Amino acid sequence: MASPAQLRAAGLGRKTVEKFVDARDSMDLDAELNRVLSMGFQLLSLDDSAYPEYLAEIHSPPIVLYIWGDLLPQDRVAAAIVGTRRATPYGKAVARDLASGLASSGVTILSGMARGIDGVAHQAALEAGGRTIAVLGSGLDIIYPPEHRKLARSIADAGAVVSDYPLGTRPEGSNFPPRNRIISGLSLAVIVVQAGERSGALITANFAVEQGRDVFGVPGRIYDHGSKGVNRLISQGAFPATSVDDVLEVLNLEVVAKAAPAPLPEDKTERKVLGSLGSEPIHIDELRARCELPIAELTACLSMLEIRGQARQVGGMHYVRAREPRAEYRLG
Repeated sequence: MASPAQLRAAGLGRKTVEKFVDARDSMDLDAELNRVLSMGFQLLSLDDSAYPEYLAEIHSPPIVLYIWGDLLPQDRVAAAIVGTRRATPYGKAVARDLASGLASSGVTILSGMARGIDGVAHQAALEAGGRTIAVLGSGLDIIYPPEHRKLARSIADAGAVVSDYPLGTRPEGSNFPPRNRIISGLSLAVIVVQAGERSGALITANFAVEQGRDVFGVPGRIYDHGSKGVNRLISQGAFPATSVDDVLEVLNLEVVAKAAPAPLPEDKTERKVLGSLGSEPIHIDELRARCELPIAELTACLSMLEIRGQARQVGGMHYVRAREPRAEYRLG
């Protein structure tokens, strides 16, 4: 058991050390550990050598982590994808593509397992065969929202469900803002997909800034209420996230190219637009006439193709088909 002096030598602040020692002294850790283990969970304290390094460095790190599943060393390369519970089809599609692309590239996906963007991001990471971690605002024995119980089990099988709240803690509204510091604290970057002006996702972004993490925002239409918060983030200096590559490049990941071509989209409209693109730039007006699509539908379609790395805008609203090979990434 680490002494206060050893905890301070490890880089923890005085107040954090005091809080930890007080909590350790007041809690029967052996009894709590036995209770946690009997339910199939793990208990990790701040002075444990397996405690996540990045998380230990933040202001007010969790004294104890309750874990369902496993935290692995590879989870150091992680990105959080967060956003509104009232996600639009566009927001869900973007979250799905970003989570799938990053997970396929070996990046662990963090989120809060809420309805909307969070749930989509977790599910997409699982479907891509990647790792994902959910951070709860309740005890591990009280999954919220209840319809995500099956998702929680799948996450625990391919990553971890994490909480700093004791077993039996109800999902009170006041629990969620503090847990957001854990989502950002476990991540190298936070990507906000859709967020209104008072979205909880913005709290996660603020924690990320305080913790020195990179913050990304997915641009949204200026008239959409659900995009006002994220658009403001971008205007304040957040990186625009228009593709998986945007995130990987900022995270300084090394590219390892593979020869496999990108699959054709399943959506008929996207296949039609992609088939009309080539190596020669084409203006969006000409593309609209060629595809016989409303401009709003065409713009949304092009955004999806850009997110997937299958199309690129080369300036002046001209687009080309991206023919580069797909890639995997590792830390450079």
